[in-house]
Amino acid sequence: MKVISEDIKNGTFQPVYLLYGDEQFLIRSCKKRLKDALVGDDTINCQTFVGSGTDVNAVKEYAQGFPFFAEHRLVLLEDTGLFKKDSGNLPEFMDTMPDTTCMVFVEPEDGVDKRSRLYKKVSKLGYVAHLERQSKEDLGRWAGGLLKKDGKRITSRTMDHLLEMTGDDMDRIRSELDKLISYLGERDVVEIEDIDAICSRQIEDRIFDMIRMATSGNRKGAMELYYDLLALKEAPLKILALLFRQINQLLQAQEFLAAGRGQKEMAQALGIPPFAVGKTLAQARLYKKERLTELVKACVDAEEAVKSGNLPDQIALEMLIVNL
Repeated sequence: MKVISEDIKNGTFQPVYLLYGDEQFLIRSCKKRLKDALVGDDTINCQTFVGSGTDVNAVKEYAQGFPFFAEHRLVLLEDTGLFKKDSGNLPEFMDTMPDTTCMVFVEPEDGVDKRSRLYKKVSKLGYVAHLERQSKEDLGRWAGGLLKKDGKRITSRTMDHLLEMTGDDMDRIRSELDKLISYLGERDVVEIEDIDAICSRQIEDRIFDMIRMATSGNRKGAMELYYDLLALKEAPLKILALLFRQINQLLQAQEFLAAGRGQKEMAQALGIPPFAVGKTLAQARLYKKERLTELVKACVDAEEAVKSGNLPDQIALEMLIVNL
């Protein structure tokens, strides 16, 4: 990110960039900034190639041309899979590209093999930006900066509450911030009550609370949350899958805790934000391993009952929640 910002600021660009990772907000942002800086709205000097069927020869043909009444020619290559399959002589071609040509590759997290010839060439000639999910601290600084631009202020405690509601998805955080700013109107301080009033709770949080209520004996509260999810048009099988996922995460968290593994490693293995590990561990400590194993099996049995046609999905899920 810093390298790209400096390149844009100085107007001196690498011949090739690779943007990849699991944070799509940052990837889109970097791609847009590079495109705006290199060619702006110029469609003549910008060509986009998308998908696994990208013709390498067509890419080279366009890339070897010179810009038409402009300083740069931009070649955008998105989701091509070229970093995981034969890229032909594209790596060698990059050594001969005109100085006025810039290539920008955009790939998903699992779309890049660092052993490939293309990756090694891009690393040597240009810049590789691995754009991952951000830490709680980085997200807080970024979100706080966006609020500040609109004349709004927020305490660290309130920011923590916001991030607990949104998770670490930057698209979702941005969306909730826009709603908050509109909701505040002339007021300049974000309060926890504002967040509770306007921000949408993640379905995962509702499932989390449903498990807590059901296993503590509060069947009525668990069922109310379940009906809330149905009212939000969430499919019963999706709710079941999330129930299974979270119960399985609690079981895994117990195993990681027993093995003395760190929270960062646990977050990666469980597929949750690092700042959510503490909440998961706190709930995992409330159960015996045997009980969580039983709950995992109950989820599997419910899914099998639905898929085999023995029970309608909604009834199977209701029975599971009651039996939790």
